[in-house]
Amino acid sequence: MTSAPVPRPRRGRGWRRLRRAVLARRRPLAAVLAGLAVLAGVRAYAAPPPPTVPVLTAAHDIAPGATVGPGDLVTRPLPPEAVPSGVVRSAAEALGRTTTGPVRAGEPLTDVRLLTADLLAHHAGDVAAPVRIGDPGTARLLRVGDRISLYAADPQGEQEPVEAASRVPVIALPRPRDEGVSAVSGALVVVAVPPETARRLAGLGVSSFLSAVIVR
Repeated sequence: MTSAPVPRPRRGRGWRRLRRAVLARRRPLAAVLAGLAVLAGVRAYAAPPPPTVPVLTAAHDIAPGATVGPGDLVTRPLPPEAVPSGVVRSAAEALGRTTTGPVRAGEPLTDVRLLTADLLAHHAGDVAAPVRIGDPGTARLLRVGDRISLYAADPQGEQEPVEAASRVPVIALPRPRDEGVSAVSGALVVVAVPPETARRLAGLGVSSFLSAVIVR
């Protein structure tokens, strides 16, 4: 005696439409699934982001001789190999200090960019002497580290200029934030000189017109 066949469940029209839709789009679906698999694999094996170090940098261009304020500083992540030596570690170390030269936006702030007693670390026995150069255009040509010779001229032109200092290093270039330096007031330059030369320059600065010549 044979058993009666089990009837298959009848599927409605909705199932048949779904089956036809899947079969019609099987290739695009396969491509999408393959793409998702590749993307998952790439993400799984992607290298981690490189390490960075938070560094105090200039938020914008800072003029020479400017007093550093809170709005002048911003912390940015940098690769460890891009961090220069002598970088300022905290805002407290920089606030209220004077810049020795121009600082570009995004430039890490270092100890050589700020006016401190350390400027004389490589000039044993010297003092920092502020000298007012009569021609502000000449002072704008100078950079920290340049060596200059200073000459004192009689404002009345009755005497020949005399050399007041020879081959002295420029260690700072303080200038107003607004660069409002006139030809009358001149521009300030800080040089490292022996104490006796500093005294001579102080006297000549009152009675003479000082000029600078860049030398090797």
